[in-house]
Amino acid sequence: MTSQFIPDVSSDFSHLPRLCELLCDARIAVLTGAGCSTASGIPDYRGPETGKKERNPILYTQFVRNPAARRRYWARSAVGWLRIRQAEPNDAHFHLAELERRGRLTGLITQNVDDLHNAAGSRHVVELHGSLSEVVCLECRHVVHRDDVQQRIERANLGWTARGEIEIAPDGDVELPDDIPDDFRVPDCTECGGILKPNVVFFGENVATSVVERAWQVVDAADALLVVGSSLTVYSGLRFVRGAASDGKPVGIINLGETRGDDRADVQVHARVGEALDRLCRRL
Repeated sequence: MTSQFIPDVSSDFSHLPRLCELLCDARIAVLTGAGCSTASGIPDYRGPETGKKERNPILYTQFVRNPAARRRYWARSAVGWLRIRQAEPNDAHFHLAELERRGRLTGLITQNVDDLHNAAGSRHVVELHGSLSEVVCLECRHVVHRDDVQQRIERANLGWTARGEIEIAPDGDVELPDDIPDDFRVPDCTECGGILKPNVVFFGENVATSVVERAWQVVDAADALLVVGSSLTVYSGLRFVRGAASDGKPVGIINLGETRGDDRADVQVHARVGEALDRLCRRL
């Protein structure tokens, strides 16, 4: 896919030698954010350009309590999923998978829900916010693949198509210019008839305790933490930066722009993550 969402902002690699020195003999825990996927055609929420645009992702309480909001979400997601499914890993994903193959990583924690780290070959991945490739029933917890639900949506809404300019969001949602018809049909769980929801953490929803524990295991086993492509605006990721720094572990950040964790970082490289990781991998 194209890199149309990457803003025209210059990279600064002046601090990269310090980052290489910081990580040269360390086992590394990696925390990634949406900046890892911009080169795959998936924008971030808070990058230098996308942060200027107002986005209103659905809240968990809206999805659960408001059938109209839920219907509109699934209509938008039916469009967005096609874009997410077509996305391919970029250099950043492949470089991180290579570091894992070399035995340099204790694991990779990602705030992304696009499955691109797995597609690139990373094996020890903790998906902090879940994956859009799965759909879960809120009643019986039965899990199915997103493609199965997509097919049911398309069969139930023959002839409906979104028109106009469509812009995808990192969570697979899109902004549609047209109103969603009142008779747009949303499938229920085939096992119990319950509400289906993408198996991702919505805004206002908590990350499962078991997932957080697995992420901490990755950080605890490491000598250093490397943040890649995250503004750390959301506490679910920022907590690991604060925890690593409190434990005296070095923290490095590669991100095109400031982050909430800059005050805890030992080294910050303000650069496009793909090129920065390419240079980092060649030096480690």
